[in-house]
Amino acid sequence: MALFVLAVIVFVIADIIIRIAMQRVGQQKLKKEREKVLEESIRLDFSTESKTLKRAEVPNPKARILCVDDEPIILDSFRKILVLDGYSIDTVETGQEALGLIQKNNYDFVFTDLKMPEMDGVEVTKAVKHLRPDIDVVIITGYATVETAVETMKYGAMDYVQKPFTEDELLEFVKKLLVKREEKLKKQAKPQVHITNVENLAGFKMAEFAIPGGVFISDGHCWASLEPEGEVKVGIDDFAKKLIGRIDNITFPNLGMQVKKGQHLFTISQGTRSIAFNSPVSGKVIEINEELKAELSRLEFTPYHENWVCMIDTENIEEEIRELKIGKAAVAKFEEDLSKVQELNEKLRTSKEEYHEPDVIDIGEMEKLDNNAWQKYVDEFFAA
Repeated sequence: MALFVLAVIVFVIADIIIRIAMQRVGQQKLKKEREKVLEESIRLDFSTESKTLKRAEVPNPKARILCVDDEPIILDSFRKILVLDGYSIDTVETGQEALGLIQKNNYDFVFTDLKMPEMDGVEVTKAVKHLRPDIDVVIITGYATVETAVETMKYGAMDYVQKPFTEDELLEFVKKLLVKREEKLKKQAKPQVHITNVENLAGFKMAEFAIPGGVFISDGHCWASLEPEGEVKVGIDDFAKKLIGRIDNITFPNLGMQVKKGQHLFTISQGTRSIAFNSPVSGKVIEINEELKAELSRLEFTPYHENWVCMIDTENIEEEIRELKIGKAAVAKFEEDLSKVQELNEKLRTSKEEYHEPDVIDIGEMEKLDNNAWQKYVDEFFAA
């Protein structure tokens, strides 16, 4: 038995050693392939695209990068360091060449020197973000021009790297840029609206919005669900919760309160600002949710199901329910209002100079608004 155990241990150790050796061989092979790409890129003629273009393409690159600098030694450093780490690199010496290339090729990043003759890095940044807003721009700068590099952020530059830099510094910097770009792309993904029976929405992605099956949605973003005896539970929907973000207080309606459809029912507060939610149905308030009242943080998991605000004994539910949205109509309502959020964002921007990423909707969008913009959101989405 002891010999059997010993044999198993030896086998496992041998297997691990073989795997490590094979991994190292694979890494060495990959490095040689990238070194070969690097050598060949120097000799290839790309004059039909650009006079100074040097291209090094690797299989399955981590990212495609275009570098523009009037100092060939800087471009050589970028190419040698980044290609060996798995990036496909194009380099050119003028901003004009870079702009020609971005219209013919797809890049993830453009690295541009700040101080160049004829067309400097500021102009390159403006032009790239105008022609190809999907490409992230990074500034290459010296110590004396760091302040100007920071200024380019308002034109859309993602970040800047200061020269001279070591190999490790550049690799770590680009690695962080990849993470930042990935996060931005996730954020920009078109929000998805789902009909779901999942009660805990905490696992949903931030750009996803949920509507439980069988739940009705009002134009003012209250939800309503019919109880077996004809009463209606009312709360705020997922669109409202995610757009508003933090909720500091709810002013619940009084028991016995008579309310008509479209009249004020309850109020949500965030700091000193508030939103009045109107009732989706007519009737008498017969119950408020004491558990939610005691623990508003429950809304962070889901604004639906057991996290209703109040229950109404309805008067004219057969007629009024026809004006509420359910199923595909509710999804269409969410999608329509998500588009309106993007349009409203565009109108509310105060600076025409400052660059912004298109079509971005932040969760908790209203938290960062000034009072004037806050009221415009309230009027647009919750006044119905």
